[in-house]
Amino acid sequence: MPFLTVFGIKNGTISAVVELIILFLVVVWLALIYWTYADARRRIADSLLVGCATAASLFPFVGTIVYMIVRPPEYLDDVRERELEIQAAEARLAEFGYQVCPYCDYEVEKDFLRCPNCMRKLKDPCAACGKPLDPMWKICPFCEAEVAGAAPQPRRARRRRDGTAEQPVAGATVRAERSAAPTPTPAPAERGGPAGS
Repeated sequence: MPFLTVFGIKNGTISAVVELIILFLVVVWLALIYWTYADARRRIADSLLVGCATAASLFPFVGTIVYMIVRPPEYLDDVRERELEIQAAEARLAEFGYQVCPYCDYEVEKDFLRCPNCMRKLKDPCAACGKPLDPMWKICPFCEAEVAGAAPQPRRARRRRDGTAEQPVAGATVRAERSAAPTPTPAPAERGGPAGS
């Protein structure tokens, strides 16, 4: 009662109603602080930002409204689920023979010798049958002709859509370095050939 007499309320019924309204507003404010904390934990991975969002909600009602405006639109679980679905779709496409150029990410077919977009060489043709050969093959699987100079090459790093690069397999790089034989340098008379050969 002494709290409400400061504001000039002397009627017992009105003071009880005002006290209930104040109690209700305090309970709603505390519930909004908890809701902001719980929602931020589901939407934000950084614990420091979760703490900042909770601290902002300590300003009665305004902090929670500001958080609702600037919060991330998706839950972290939804983001992870979408990434898993994208990976599964990429795996299904790989099973159906969907391939991309390792240089420009343009869609190519498995029997292309060059990329139609960037014109870089993807595979070499077989000298006997002309079918495309993987650089790692030592024999043509179509005509059983041996592939001349088929030395294992390290796998190239392929660009991902998010800007990072996949790292080449370390074991393949080591094997390629061990098995690569030094090539003899041509004599000065042989160097004068055309640049394309």
